[in-house]
Amino acid sequence: MKPWRHLLWGSWLALALCGLPWIVHAEEAPVNAWLMRLHEASRHRTYTGTFVVSAGGQMASARIWHVCDGAQQMERVESLSGTPRSTFRRNDQVLTFFPESRVAVAETRESLGLFPNLLKSQDSTIEEFYQLKPLGVERVAGLDADVVQLQPKDNLRYGYRVWSEKRSGLVVQLQTLDPDGKVLEQSAFSELQLDAPVSMGKLAQMMAHTDGYRLERRDLQKTTAKAQGWDMPKGVAGFKPMGCYTRPVALLAGASGRADQTMQWMFSDGLATVSLFVEAFDARRHIREGATELGGATRTFTRHVGAWWITAVGEVPAATLSAFALGLERKK
Repeated sequence: MKPWRHLLWGSWLALALCGLPWIVHAEEAPVNAWLMRLHEASRHRTYTGTFVVSAGGQMASARIWHVCDGAQQMERVESLSGTPRSTFRRNDQVLTFFPESRVAVAETRESLGLFPNLLKSQDSTIEEFYQLKPLGVERVAGLDADVVQLQPKDNLRYGYRVWSEKRSGLVVQLQTLDPDGKVLEQSAFSELQLDAPVSMGKLAQMMAHTDGYRLERRDLQKTTAKAQGWDMPKGVAGFKPMGCYTRPVALLAGASGRADQTMQWMFSDGLATVSLFVEAFDARRHIREGATELGGATRTFTRHVGAWWITAVGEVPAATLSAFALGLERKK
């Protein structure tokens, strides 16, 4: 498991789940309406804080500066553990500085229609697969927070327990729960300053200062599974395709410099996400088929299909990943 990937996910979800006080009406509010209210309010929150993620016996932490100005959002994430790095995000543009290697990696990370943008769609079916359950009030990072549980209605997804600061609605703690209610991973602010004086202009200047760094671009190329020769006739209940991309991964030995491509096909039920990765089979690297736990809530399921190696990755139960990997078919 790479703790930093969980840290970025937790940071993004904490940002997305900002909102107005809502707990009084949570029992009668549909899940979609509750989440949408939180999302709409997120555009008005500015804060700084220290964010900690624990999963699979590992822990990662970072310092976060976040500012919103209408549709414009900007964030700086400074790692406090692991490899030193600073990540800046302006909407879907992401730039990560690695000071030890003097490399800066530029990427475009689109929402791909995932939460919270999925909630704007009329065909969102989140409330068909999750139900809300208010749990009371607790203190997190010295702040009073309302607690709500998002309980799945089937065994294809995990549940979530969410702590939302009473005055602002900002999510200050998030837990991912297995079917027995066991905490698989947790992300939380250990310290938080709401309405902090964060300057979008200053963050933009820091993001643009790449002098002395080698700039690398790692953008994905849009495609479709059909164009790549793949299909999933049956699908998995509640999960919808959200985007398909390819990326070069390596040079094939003896292939005259031809770049090997990996396809990533993303799915979401509005909260949980699953990615299907398809690459050329390599007997030197691709050895073990089946399910693997990476720690916390993250699972993988691998499968060898002819000349291809399929990997399903997601923070969902193993049975869900198996359904995805086994349901992917090569078009004739």
